[in-house]
Amino acid sequence: MYFAFVSGNPALDLAGTLGSRRDEPVDLLAGPTDLERWVAECDELPDRVTADSATFESALSLREATYRLALDRVLARPFDPGNLEIVNDMAAGPMPTVELSDAGLRVSGDLRAVLSQLARSGIAVLADPHACLKECGRTDCTRIYLDRSRGARRTWCGMDECGNRVKAAAYRARRRVSPAAEG
Repeated sequence: MYFAFVSGNPALDLAGTLGSRRDEPVDLLAGPTDLERWVAECDELPDRVTADSATFESALSLREATYRLALDRVLARPFDPGNLEIVNDMAAGPMPTVELSDAGLRVSGDLRAVLSQLARSGIAVLADPHACLKECGRTDCTRIYLDRSRGARRTWCGMDECGNRVKAAAYRARRRVSPAAEG
């Protein structure tokens, strides 16, 4: 399973684990072990957590609340109070432990601490009036990302997947039209 960390914020990356929300949703977090792998692959989070069914459901709740709040921000509409409550409640939880040593930085904590850190990360980006949040420009991608590009000109959540797909489709469309124009 491939997890994309292209949103510019770990909370937005968590929200992006449910893709193609408008058409045929694709859920990369089908169970607790998928969540454990996602957390382990996210650089800013502890690499060894265990998820039971209750913490897994909490993570899904945070994911959906974060996505809906980010979409509210993208569409310039007021935040939904129920989603705010979910994110704020999660943010009030314990934080991971951060330790510095000669070997580098070590982050540790349980899944509750991870969810709290993710909620706080989401709050930070959603509260920043200068953060430019956008939805991916590929039609069937619903990932919301933080655009830090010069002039806020970024179009896709990530070039590797969405940008390449859009460019390849445009190329194929031009190739189909080109021979007809010549004849």
